[in-house]
Amino acid sequence: MTHRTILIATLGGQPQIVTFALDWLHARGILMDEVAVVHLGKPRYLRALQRLSGEFPGDRYRGRKCRFRPVPVYIDDRMTLLEDIRTNADASAVWHTIHALIRQVKQERAHIHLLLSGGRRMMALLALSAAMLQLEPGDRLWHLYTPDALQREAKDGAILHAPDGAEVRLLQIPVPLLGSYFPAVQALATMSPEDVLARQTRWLDQGDRTRCEAVWRALTPRQRDVLRAFAQGLNRQQVAERLSLSPKTVDSHKSQILGHCRAIWGIEDTQRLDYHFLAQKFGPCLPLLSS
Repeated sequence: MTHRTILIATLGGQPQIVTFALDWLHARGILMDEVAVVHLGKPRYLRALQRLSGEFPGDRYRGRKCRFRPVPVYIDDRMTLLEDIRTNADASAVWHTIHALIRQVKQERAHIHLLLSGGRRMMALLALSAAMLQLEPGDRLWHLYTPDALQREAKDGAILHAPDGAEVRLLQIPVPLLGSYFPAVQALATMSPEDVLARQTRWLDQGDRTRCEAVWRALTPRQRDVLRAFAQGLNRQQVAERLSLSPKTVDSHKSQILGHCRAIWGIEDTQRLDYHFLAQKFGPCLPLLSS
């Protein structure tokens, strides 16, 4: 079975980014069956979209069959075109549009090449997060490199195809495809950006609580006293005074505590740890540990 191959690109005011990338891929035998362009509604962006669509007469690109699909971002159910990403609601609209597009393409069992060089940087970041959740090892993420001189000459689509010998190239972006290796993570793709951040924070909090509890169980009563003082934000001298210990003894307890932390968090010996780490990690967990 032959799988279709689709280029998904974010578009701003520079339509040549898409055609430069498409030409580079086709020159290397990586042929696209479809180009899907995610765009906002600023007049400049719509002009770029119109200029780009002219390169696909009859859904053909340079003589080869290739469907051109604009993918607008709407802000509400009334199909109001989003002009820019100014608020969390705007970001959420972009998030859902990109995720829905990628989900649809993956349901068609197509291979995706995702180009992140066009449009707002925020749109590219949202597309990157979508890629981490939904793309598979056979898919590719790209950034387009264009020499400065050619960028100036081609600005706003003045040149849509790089001249022979131009040092235009795609650079592959290495990214962990979390959804591919951890299917449960794909559930995040249906959430808003705010919900994803909240879910990630809960996961991180739970992970740190579990590690803090493991360290706490490994300590002696006196080491727990020292850790509790550091977790409250005290420095070495303040801990010594509160617990009526010498600074040297505090240092000894602290070394033992940080040794347990290194083992449980998996921190290399080359990475420096101090009492700030204890305040950062154990401060939020202190009520649980002290109960």
